[in-house]
Amino acid sequence: MASGTDVIRRIKEQIEEVDPKDVHDLSQNGNGDAPVIVDVREQHEFEESHLPGAIHVPRGHLESRIEGAVSDRSQPVVLYCASGNRSALAAHTMQELLGYEDVASMRGGITLWKDRGYEVEVPRALTGEQRERYSRHLLVPEIGLEGQMKLLDARVLLLGAGGLGSPAALYLAAAGVGTIGIVDNDVVDLSNLQRQVAHSNERIGVPKVDSAEIAIHEINPDVNVEKHPVRLGAENIMEISEGYDVIVDGLDNFPTRYLLNDASVRLQIPVVSASILGFEGQLSVFHPYEGPCYRCLYPTPPPAELAPSCGAAGVLGVLPGVMGLLQSVEVIKLITGAGETMAGRLLLYDALGTTFTELKVRRDPDCPICSRDPDSISDDEMGVFPDYEMFCAGAG
Repeated sequence: MASGTDVIRRIKEQIEEVDPKDVHDLSQNGNGDAPVIVDVREQHEFEESHLPGAIHVPRGHLESRIEGAVSDRSQPVVLYCASGNRSALAAHTMQELLGYEDVASMRGGITLWKDRGYEVEVPRALTGEQRERYSRHLLVPEIGLEGQMKLLDARVLLLGAGGLGSPAALYLAAAGVGTIGIVDNDVVDLSNLQRQVAHSNERIGVPKVDSAEIAIHEINPDVNVEKHPVRLGAENIMEISEGYDVIVDGLDNFPTRYLLNDASVRLQIPVVSASILGFEGQLSVFHPYEGPCYRCLYPTPPPAELAPSCGAAGVLGVLPGVMGLLQSVEVIKLITGAGETMAGRLLLYDALGTTFTELKVRRDPDCPICSRDPDSISDDEMGVFPDYEMFCAGAG
């Protein structure tokens, strides 16, 4: 019976092995010929140190995850492990069973790489509690350790702690977003509790920013909550918004949404926007200069009778939960870089028919906001932001 050493030797005869020097030189030349470098060790080994730019796909999950990391089977791939044995077996699997055309194993693994004096990355480590809390994220290839670290470093601003802001706050906190800012000058009311799940009977009369902070910390005490118990307006929107990575729009009126659009384009901060009414919801991402802005979608506001507020027309209690969670998904994708966001698309949800309809939205080359240089969209140039209250009143 062949020993394990004999099996490894035979496998290595059937695959290509490359020297760490060759991998280093290819990764440094910057001419587009660099291979995809894949670390097939276990999670704890990868977290200790890894080759710069390496993708982590443990050998035990190779068959199920490698296609998500390297979709093009003709693309050059170099695998490595600690000493070159596990990566040789993985290269053989990719070549013989998965149909990859240009796969090699790095001889000597990361041990020989270090012995040659080449640089390694030592990522920030999660604490034991964080590793357990975010363990399901760490298993998802599109997030993993790198994505979770991005979430922990992220700053997300919620405009409103109501129907949309409540589920977004809870799930973004659970996901590990490091800093969550909340803008809301209202207090918790009994009528809120039908849909605003961050609040409770015990906190009726409490400012919503304080109530939301309590709910967030009950889920994840490590989240830093920045409270802005003010009404958002032209005089404070730039100061409040600056420094955040993503803004979650839970607003319920057109004037403030137009104001938000001006500020977010000026600051080049993506906005995840949703709206709800009755049984219907809408969702989109307005990513400045990478897709249309809110003004491209709504050049002018609709007449007031065609766009009543939830307070006037009512809303199904669970609808903001659906739309707020969809907003949370978009935020996570924007932060981690996973998947494709809703930028350039408008999602329409009809709860009565349980239907989703997607519409394409294009940038308006003549848009009065995003067709301009961002530095020209400021209160310095115009003295003050446009009076959107008057602008929207004129639509009626």
